[in-house]
Amino acid sequence: MRIEHIAIWVTDLEAMRLFYETYFNAVAGEKYHNPRKEFTSYFLSFTDGARLEIMHKPTIVAASDNALDTGFIHFAMSVGSKEQVHVLTEKLREDGFTIAGEPRTTGDGYYESVVLDPEGNQIEITI
Repeated sequence: MRIEHIAIWVTDLEAMRLFYETYFNAVAGEKYHNPRKEFTSYFLSFTDGARLEIMHKPTIVAASDNALDTGFIHFAMSVGSKEQVHVLTEKLREDGFTIAGEPRTTGDGYYESVVLDPEGNQIEITI
């Protein structure tokens, strides 16, 4: 068994698509639009087959930004090496994104940094 995809609600569908394409080499499928439900989405595919669905509906409201709430809190993207963790973290910093956690080895042995995407979702950048 494997996770087929993870989905997140977004405010700006096109900006989020561009972010994941630019920094994480995602490839967007065809934009889906259901006018009756005012719903639009993209499936973003990554090189290893993982997929992220980004979804927009004007009536969805922002969730709490408290990282201690229950539910979805982050996902991790593997970039292959410590060097690439640093390279991508610095590129994101230079481009104005929030680095919520500097590159480091965690207590459970992961090497990671944490960045916030344009809408504040936490992404761990790992080896």
